[in-house]
Amino acid sequence: MTARQQWSVVLGVVLVLAVALFSATHFLGDELFPIMVGSKAPPFAAKTVSGPPATKTLADFKGEVVLLNVWATWCPPCREEMPSIEKLQRELGPQGLKIVAVSVDDPGATDKIKEFTKELGLTFEILHDPSREIDKSYQITGWPETFVIGREGTIRKKVIGAADWSSEANRTLIRGLLGTQTSSR
Repeated sequence: MTARQQWSVVLGVVLVLAVALFSATHFLGDELFPIMVGSKAPPFAAKTVSGPPATKTLADFKGEVVLLNVWATWCPPCREEMPSIEKLQRELGPQGLKIVAVSVDDPGATDKIKEFTKELGLTFEILHDPSREIDKSYQITGWPETFVIGREGTIRKKVIGAADWSSEANRTLIRGLLGTQTSSR
């Protein structure tokens, strides 16, 4: 085998490996790069439910501490945890916490989402993503699923299922991220 033939074989092997690597990252990206604590929060886009129609993205909250909740009106655990999120909003919203709840209800469910919001007296940002693209980008495994995102855009806590967001542990974590350590219970 000549040197030229040897280099052709090496080049062929490198090319096959490059194609395999590209394919693996494209088709298995979620499995190769799981969304977890310490990960950069992926971008998302969702429509506002109240006020003039607009699209909000994670970039709209850049530099803020964000509690991102992915939920649906038909989800009993979502209904169960919403009052504790509202309590957290009332306590830490004025200190800078941005609570963003993204509904993954089907298209055309805006009125149902508004009724849900009104019934529970929710005062934080409610968005709607009927395409459920947020489920893919955040690798949602069930509803509700919540992410606490630090000012630098890193996921600092991930909770699958309903949680008591007004608990002392959750309030302490978020106050720490906000830079406000005083307790106000």
